[in-house]
Amino acid sequence: MTKVSFHILLLLVLLAGCTEEPDEPKLPPLFKSSIPNDGDENVSLLSEVTVTFDEVVSLDDNHGITVNDEKANVEASFTKLMFDIELQYETTYHIEIPAGAVINTKNLPLEENIEFEFSTEKAPEVVTIKEKLVIKNPSSQAVNVYNFLKQNYGVKSISAAMSNVAWNVNEAEWVNKHAGKYPAMATFDYIHLPYSPANWIDYSNITVAKEWWNENGIISAGWHWIVPASEGSSEYTYKPDETTFKTKNVMIEGTWEHEVALADLTKMAGYLKLLRDENIPVIWRPFHEAAGNIYEYNGGQAWFWWGTGGAETYRALWKYMFDYFEEQGLNNLIWVWTTQTKDDDFYPGDEYVDIIGRDIYNNGSASDIAGQFEQIQATYPDRIVTLSEFGSVARFSTQWEEGALWSYFMPWYHYERTSQINSEAFDETDHMHANIEWWINALSHEAVITRDEMPSLK
Repeated sequence: MTKVSFHILLLLVLLAGCTEEPDEPKLPPLFKSSIPNDGDENVSLLSEVTVTFDEVVSLDDNHGITVNDEKANVEASFTKLMFDIELQYETTYHIEIPAGAVINTKNLPLEENIEFEFSTEKAPEVVTIKEKLVIKNPSSQAVNVYNFLKQNYGVKSISAAMSNVAWNVNEAEWVNKHAGKYPAMATFDYIHLPYSPANWIDYSNITVAKEWWNENGIISAGWHWIVPASEGSSEYTYKPDETTFKTKNVMIEGTWEHEVALADLTKMAGYLKLLRDENIPVIWRPFHEAAGNIYEYNGGQAWFWWGTGGAETYRALWKYMFDYFEEQGLNNLIWVWTTQTKDDDFYPGDEYVDIIGRDIYNNGSASDIAGQFEQIQATYPDRIVTLSEFGSVARFSTQWEEGALWSYFMPWYHYERTSQINSEAFDETDHMHANIEWWINALSHEAVITRDEMPSLK
């Protein structure tokens, strides 16, 4: 071998040696994050508890990991430690992972202790709904409906649809046409009482209610009670500024208001008896929104004649109807009172009310709506609370997630959309109070009961 060849060979060997990679440093596993984070409060009981490292780890046989100074039930899964903890309400959890508790794939142990703590959410207030209906000797069907409401309260919400003014289920048909399911409850309004029976409105023909009940649906009803504009007038209204009808006179014999009211109550009782005689219970909501916005601001007024006499007169009016219907043997009614803001004085009393309703319009804040629900429940702690009317509000799913656990919910009707089932308007999916997107969100929610899911309450 020549001297030149030797030097070339030596150079190649040296160059080859220079390409060898140096040994990578061996590092212990490093803590990256935890769930929950250290110091978190109001942690949901459904939260997972995990600790994540920068690489795959395994547990040392004697890891010594503790939760509140007791040995933890924990497993290693790739880069995570998974804690099996049955979280309890209003509890602080302190988790300690000592040095050496976990080992990486290079067999290097954790070098530093890891500690973090968090506290869980407050326990929800226990709601105990009153056991029995307020009416005497309620029908077995009324009891069945009420028990169904109690059983599902806080767990499920019952979907409902309003009639389109008259005696129909057009809104429910529209929901079924476009969303594929019927709401569980159909609601009617006896607003046209003075005109019935007529060829366009006849409350004595209860076929539509019977058919709904026979399909396991629930029946509810309200009454926009219209009265003469003045004594002897053939013009009717529920608006205070369109009538001389005095609420306080309803309870005073000899007044024309008393005669009108008694005649209407007799007629109304007759129609409700038709349902009673078919063993059909009715969730009954009269005299709604009585306070109007009296308490909202200076100059606030009642929206309906039944609220214009003030709280004391209103309570007397409610009791007058209640007692009269009791005398008539209407044992198929479940009584709903609708609360407005700051109107506790209008509340008829626990012995006259089964359910508290709230009517909400033009409110897209689910948290605000949930706040209203919570306030009502706190004010009437042993009563079922429902969204008795609404229009243009936050989606059901977000309301429910925020804690608005309505017993049932019912959007108001859109006259032009559903007045005629065979119209082009009926084929459209927009709606002034709850469009089909809103309904699909509601009916697809696991907490919402539709008619096909209803048991027989007969």
